Amino acid sequence: SASAPLVVGDGRHDHGVRVHLVSLGGSSTDAVLARVGVAIGDAVGAVERFWGTDFQREIVVVATDSEEQFVEYARLDPDRGWTDIAAVAVADDVDYIGRTASGQRIILAPGASAMSDAALRIVLAHELFHLAARTETALDAPRWLTEGVADFVARPPTAIPVGATTVLPSDVELETSGADLAEVYDRAWWFARFVADSYGAGTLRRLYAAACGPGHSDLTAAVRQVIGTDLSTAMVDTARRGLYPLERARLTPTPLLKRWCLKGHGDNTGKLMVA
Repeated sequence: SASAPLVVGDGRHDHGVRVHLVSLGGSSTDAVLARVGVAIGDAVGAVERFWGTDFQREIVVVATDSEEQFVEYARLDPDRGWTDIAAVAVADDVDYIGRTASGQRIILAPGASAMSDAALRIVLAHELFHLAARTETALDAPRWLTEGVADFVARPPTAIPVGATTVLPSDVELETSGADLAEVYDRAWWFARFVADSYGAGTLRRLYAAACGPGHSDLTAAVRQVIGTDLSTAMVDTARRGLYPLERARLTPTPLLKRWCLKGHGDNTGKLMVA
């Protein structure tokens, strides 16, 4: 059943966002949608701070009660497993010339009811970004980058873990599952974080348009066009931002450590950074 729409923002037609909540599982999905109603305002704010307000102002959020229901309403491949997916943002049709999309909706998987409030807010902001960017995201856009930017919008700016790999993921890796899938998303997120932290969130948005928009360039050309350097240089810079435990350097010759590494102090005691 559908509830009366919520209004997020100041309520005016040109600024407020109307949110329609659709419950497909009775009391179980009613409960998660009540939490969506609380969290959606923060999610809208996160998207608007990065993307602006020029996106569809009617949002439909559908809560499903079973994997079969989730697959049906999201129009997913029933032969694939979807247990690792918390939600998807889908559309029935996209007009890239007119910059309109019809039938847009966020579909929550049944597992959404078990998420913490913080995790639910992240999922909502992530999927809402996909909805907001729909008409500026080509069908053949690099999916790992679209997911990485969505995570940048949605996730809090926590520190990149010590020793984390900065190797760019591939779209093929997004077909994995479990912990492997989480690590792929993290790597995509870290790249987006690096661009925003180093060059500004506005630069990340321009990179998204250049690398993911209709008629987009390939990633290497887009990075050169927007950032002004080549991709390999950008990734070296990413690696240089990493902090590593000192113990990992115990077999590294001392002259190399003195030449290329900085020893951490204070909160970074026991760590080193490649300089």
